[in-house]
Amino acid sequence: MIAIIRKEINSFFASTIGYLVIGLFLVINGLFLWVFKGNYNIFEAGFADLSAFFELAPWVLLFLIPAVTMRAFSDEMKMGTLELLLTKPITLNQLVLGKYFGAVLLICIALLPTFLYVNTISALGNPSGNWDVGSTIGSYIGLLFLVTAYTSIGIFASTLSKNQIVAFIIAVFLCFALYYGFEGLSEMSDLGTTLQKFGMKAHFDSVARGVLDTRDILYFISISFLFLGFTVLKLRKES
Repeated sequence: MIAIIRKEINSFFASTIGYLVIGLFLVINGLFLWVFKGNYNIFEAGFADLSAFFELAPWVLLFLIPAVTMRAFSDEMKMGTLELLLTKPITLNQLVLGKYFGAVLLICIALLPTFLYVNTISALGNPSGNWDVGSTIGSYIGLLFLVTAYTSIGIFASTLSKNQIVAFIIAVFLCFALYYGFEGLSEMSDLGTTLQKFGMKAHFDSVARGVLDTRDILYFISISFLFLGFTVLKLRKES
């Protein structure tokens, strides 16, 4: 499995995909947080806080993660190399997990430079260093859980079509439906709170408050395992 992870990381950075994903993530967030005027602009907020970044990042990742995962298995199926991979001394589970963790690591690398935002917020605080440590750490943990869930969905979507664009669209739709779909439905139903608990946004917001609830952790782990399981079943059917 380690060999698959290394292969995925190397393939990301051997082409422009890895650099493009990291660059786009940082540029889009940077423009909204520091340049463009609006609700996400930290300077206009009047206080040193990164809540705007953690509101924006899930929506940016909703498009960027499917862009990373769309080629995971769609390329293999299109070029007929999936059968060749399965003949190697690795199990199907190891193959799926290798591609999964390779994509997760790439997104984590993209998140690393955003720690500079924390340093900037700390310097902007009055007095300097006055910022909400617990909430920021909780939000980064929530973002990590969100990345694992989005990636599992994207990996599964890549098995549904040999066309990368189709896989990308399916992944974006599924991520959106699970992140905000239940939140939207809750506003139109009497079962508001109950419906919200089925969506990722409610659980992400809960973790972002700085409180690690086992229910939120189990939710994200369950989503990841569910879609990775779907991926294995789909590939087993194809092979």
